[in-house]
Amino acid sequence: MADGCGRSADAAAYALGALEPGEAEEFRAHMQTCPACREDVAGFQGVTLELPDASVQYAVPKGLRKRVLKEVRATPHDGAPARARRPVLIPRRALGAFAGAVAVAVAVIVGIAIGSSGGGGGTRVIQAQVIGAPGSARLQITSGRGELVLRGLPAPGAGRIYEVWFERGRGRPSPTNTLFSVSSVGAGDVGLAGSLNGISEVLVTSEPAGGSRVPTSPALIVARLT
Repeated sequence: MADGCGRSADAAAYALGALEPGEAEEFRAHMQTCPACREDVAGFQGVTLELPDASVQYAVPKGLRKRVLKEVRATPHDGAPARARRPVLIPRRALGAFAGAVAVAVAVIVGIAIGSSGGGGGTRVIQAQVIGAPGSARLQITSGRGELVLRGLPAPGAGRIYEVWFERGRGRPSPTNTLFSVSSVGAGDVGLAGSLNGISEVLVTSEPAGGSRVPTSPALIVARLT
């Protein structure tokens, strides 16, 4: 086994896709002359490729990657790995870096989720109606903010996007600037822009890419709040 070069944390972040574009390019160049880092990345990728790809990918908040990497590089990497059912082909010297990268990333994301939910209060769950398509949808409301949880929905199609609308009383639906697609298995967890206070219905329609100012197709999803 090749000796480590001290960049196991970068190898873990690279395999997780957590490096900035410039950092990733520099690390790829480094791997050309570093067998140890190539071995580390190959081991990490053997694990990450087994993770389910069943969620929509979102843009990482500005500065998040740098904060994660700073914490990972500061995390001690001398912990022993736990016994697993199947052997995982990750170099022993790099296990601490990989565990640190995953743990810190999860901690940061959980912290963001808790902060955005207001940190308190119960969650109201409304089963939404899916019209003319397979799949299910529910609306979760916490502290006046909503999240659509979608499963088994068809993709919006080429040149199309799903758009969320709010309706107040019997007024016309107003756009929310929330646009989304779904994963390859029709799944998505979509945070809604804006408060749901005073909203009677949440609607989802299929619109041209970029969204519309008024609905151009019938509602695919309807969640009635009142």
